[in-house]
Amino acid sequence: MISAAPAFGLNLPDYPWEAMAPYVAKAAEHPGGVVNLSIGTPVDPTPELVREALAGAADAHGYPTVHGTEALREAVSGWFASRRGVPGIDPRDVLPTVGSKELVAWLPFLLGLSAGDVVVRPTVAYPTYDIGAMLAGPTAVAADSLDELDSATRARVRLIWINSPGNPTGSVRDVESLRQIVAQAREIGAVVASDECYAELGWGEWDAQRGGQAVPSVLDPRVTGGSTDGLLCVYSLSKQSNLAGYRAAFVAGDSSIVANLVNSRKHAGMIVPFPVQEAMRIALGDAGHVLAQKDLYRGRRERLLPALRNFGLEIHESKAGLYLWSTAGEATWDTVQRFADLGIVVGPGVFYGDAGNGFIRVALTGTDERIDAAVERLNTAR
Repeated sequence: MISAAPAFGLNLPDYPWEAMAPYVAKAAEHPGGVVNLSIGTPVDPTPELVREALAGAADAHGYPTVHGTEALREAVSGWFASRRGVPGIDPRDVLPTVGSKELVAWLPFLLGLSAGDVVVRPTVAYPTYDIGAMLAGPTAVAADSLDELDSATRARVRLIWINSPGNPTGSVRDVESLRQIVAQAREIGAVVASDECYAELGWGEWDAQRGGQAVPSVLDPRVTGGSTDGLLCVYSLSKQSNLAGYRAAFVAGDSSIVANLVNSRKHAGMIVPFPVQEAMRIALGDAGHVLAQKDLYRGRRERLLPALRNFGLEIHESKAGLYLWSTAGEATWDTVQRFADLGIVVGPGVFYGDAGNGFIRVALTGTDERIDAAVERLNTAR
């Protein structure tokens, strides 16, 4: 008797974006070409000074360090002080990561969470928060406040993900909101991990270059009370510096947690290549290219907003980041289809949780020419 072959592999859900294939195909039929505003991948060039730094460090014949070079960690500390209103971050409490997505996916496991524990993530959220819980074993619960949880669930919470500015909604937590969730987490002994990779891209009241205030960090002294205990800030240079292809990111915060992450990642070989570390170091020290890139996105946003409204959509939140969280008051896939008929691909809100049904996510990550094409099509469709 031949026994059945054992099943190998993780039992994870199918990657959701595969469902977009027929809509992408429909959009591609448009005589003016497709305008893909569904995914937040940068389309503008990587800054020349960053590329030069990468090339200059290409003779990387030795192994890089998991903890990152001291120069890089000092650059991160300086960036927190100059750009995020967070002075005094000890460079020892900084760790470079291979993009922020891998840390989001592996953090529950690296924190030692398991079945019986609870990971809280935003109600409308990037799917990888749930995937991280699946990989480690705890239960993922959607909530924007611990007040939404019953006492039994709340007692099992070990990790709380917050995402400000949020993907896909563009919502921003102010200092008081951050302070409240940090206080509640500390009461129950949970870690707060704040995914802040859109923090340099605030609009309106959060547009520091136009008279607004800067988006606050979970490590802001007004939030922490002077202690980073139990707190982690996750940041990526993909958006602010067009470094998505470099996989350049870092985490900073609680000294003991970061030290444990460094040790675990040494064992697992989770290392950012040295040339990428050098590129990060240079990018973090130059605010000019970040502000120039933000100006491009601001202009694209200001052109898209009225065109979407003209097409019958309402814009919700969208106070920061690279997306316009929009609804036409109909089922998500009906809106996705209507955009595809115009040759425009948008992100379905249902990919971000049940609360995303009825919404679409429209990215600002199109070239000026493609953004203008989308605007023209939306303005002439009604």
